[in-house]
Amino acid sequence: MCKFRGAGQGLRVLVAEVVVAGLAERIGLRTPRIVALDLDPQIARYEADEEVQDLLNASAGLNLGTDFLPGSFGFDGHVPAGSTDPARVLWLDAFVANVDRSWRNPNLLLWHGNLWVIDHGASLYFHHAWGGGVTDPARFAAQPWSVDDHVFRDHVSDLPGVDAELGALLGEQVFVNVLAEVPDEWLEPVPGADDAEAVRAAYVAFLSARLGTRQWLPGAAA
Repeated sequence: MCKFRGAGQGLRVLVAEVVVAGLAERIGLRTPRIVALDLDPQIARYEADEEVQDLLNASAGLNLGTDFLPGSFGFDGHVPAGSTDPARVLWLDAFVANVDRSWRNPNLLLWHGNLWVIDHGASLYFHHAWGGGVTDPARFAAQPWSVDDHVFRDHVSDLPGVDAELGALLGEQVFVNVLAEVPDEWLEPVPGADDAEAVRAAYVAFLSARLGTRQWLPGAAA
């Protein structure tokens, strides 16, 4: 499957997909393999639908490809007994400020009896404000996250049991490694970060600042 760079929310959604998928893997969650796909604009010549043709024309270059999981099912609420996946998903979504994992749109699949997390583009909202320049990482670090609409909100009581473990699996070098997986051409220069490496450093700073606090973790703000 492909997510196009020319779609409404632009390149930063693709960045969020790569970053959050990388973090998910590092804390023991399953997420489909992703790759960069080079789209030849000539493909648009053979597309009959005008809107799709416009999207293809706007998406020449590197796009995001996601592995298709054949025979997978949408999440139905069943979690294997003893699984810590719900608490891990909840922790990750709180950390990256993901606002799109409700029962209306769980963004979870069941494949071969295991839970898989997909579609992370609604995370890392702070980068959408970078049009006016890179902002203060401390603001994101202290920003609470609401669990009220989350598909796993009933697992809030499990968060203390995974917090120390998952927090220890991440860190500045992990963030550096994850950002290294983002193609340069998706990292648009902004005021205060005028090349791809500077934009990577900004993401690392924001994630590192967030990891150093717990105001974002449900039940831990006090």
